Amino acid sequence: MMVLHRRFAFFQSVDDTLAVFHMHAVAGLLGGVLSGIFPKPALLKLMFPDSTYHAGLIYSFSGGRHAGGFKQMGIQLLGAAFISAWNAGATSLICILISRTVDLRMKEDDQEIGDDAVHGEEAYARWGDGEWMPGPLRLHMHPRLPSFPLPTPLLIFPSELDM
Repeated sequence: MMVLHRRFAFFQSVDDTLAVFHMHAVAGLLGGVLSGIFPKPALLKLMFPDSTYHAGLIYSFSGGRHAGGFKQMGIQLLGAAFISAWNAGATSLICILISRTVDLRMKEDDQEIGDDAVHGEEAYARWGDGEWMPGPLRLHMHPRLPSFPLPTPLLIFPSELDM
């Protein structure tokens, strides 16, 4: 997906460093579409005995029910289109509302400095002169467990009981 990311101008204009689009949009779309291709009729009856779900597109060819498979694919594609439109609309609305109060993008000067420095933070904890922050202070003491004398077991032999 990162190869495709570099080839499309739309992806070049979006800062998606965590690959959120690739993980959620592409994986969700593939999951929804493949759910219309691969559902097995026996498993659908097992999970949904009273349902009107159709077999997947692949199994509809072997069962002779082509119309049901294409109908299920249409339902899956319609659902994917609805979710995509809903996400685009809701995200746009949220971004418009937020942009009325604060800027959504940093200024060019601040981007050159870096967002960590703008917020007064450092990515790696260093002292003011560039030295790394030392690790936690540990005392070189080994823990000492208290030593208790173990009681010696009282051994009684049967021959001593007859006395």
